[in-house]
Amino acid sequence: MPTGVGASIGGFAGDASKWARKIAQKCDLIVNPNVVNAACFSGITENMLYVEGYTLDKFFKGECGLEKSSKNKIGIVFDKAIPKHVLNVHLNTVNAVQTVYDTDILGYEITEEEVGVEFYNDPSGISTGNVKNLKTIKTSAEKLIKKGCNAIAIVCFFNEEQGDDYANGIGVDPVGGVEAIISHYISKELNIPTAHAPAFEDLTISTDIVDKRCAAEYITPTFLPCILLGLTQAPLIKGYKQGLNIDNLDFLIMPYNALGGIPVLEAHKRGIKIFAIKENKTILSVTPLKFNIKCDIINTYEELLELI
Repeated sequence: MPTGVGASIGGFAGDASKWARKIAQKCDLIVNPNVVNAACFSGITENMLYVEGYTLDKFFKGECGLEKSSKNKIGIVFDKAIPKHVLNVHLNTVNAVQTVYDTDILGYEITEEEVGVEFYNDPSGISTGNVKNLKTIKTSAEKLIKKGCNAIAIVCFFNEEQGDDYANGIGVDPVGGVEAIISHYISKELNIPTAHAPAFEDLTISTDIVDKRCAAEYITPTFLPCILLGLTQAPLIKGYKQGLNIDNLDFLIMPYNALGGIPVLEAHKRGIKIFAIKENKTILSVTPLKFNIKCDIINTYEELLELI
């Protein structure tokens, strides 16, 4: 499920989990975080491999393998810009996740400088943004790795809320694109499982009824639990011949009109079966005809389940 392109299924808050969990009953499943992330909830199951986008691209290009892991040692990087009262809520959240799920969280670091996150939609409508100081995240992550962490959760301060359109189930998750920039950078630099959750200054819980696909994000002041649960069992990034690699992949599942990314192009080149799901639409218009992609066009995820 590409991030920040308004996927009607998977473009909100864990709203693709229903289908991911059903598919995972039939086979091991690699998911990028936004398939199962749902703020204080998570759709992750034991046989899902939680892999962020930069590493997914490497996997599809045959540049790495994925080694299954079930009890990662997680370190958390908090943005220095997060206000104290917001940080306290997140620290209570960390303690709650540790208590309930027995996650192995070794500790946290606060960045030496403010990260400086800005987010917006570009002229095409895709979610994106700027990060003024990525290196300060890397410095804190390196400290955690030296302490023994093998997975990194990142929480940066976002000084705006997500807006009414998203709450009403219209368009694109406005923070998804810049979150991907942050996680891609740390994955690239440190070759380690990574995921990001935003922190907002307003900790109040909305009493408005919102679209059910994003409801998980409106009943909690923190989005941290889902990434901690995902990172606990995120596969470790290894050399190509270690663990699972692209040669082991049976098929790729994509929204019908989002077929232009590296996973699709590499799967097409390698003769890996691609299922394009028509009921899942994005704001893109990259259909099989655009790149002459050979794929099986399936109307619904329900039909896909019957097929596999």
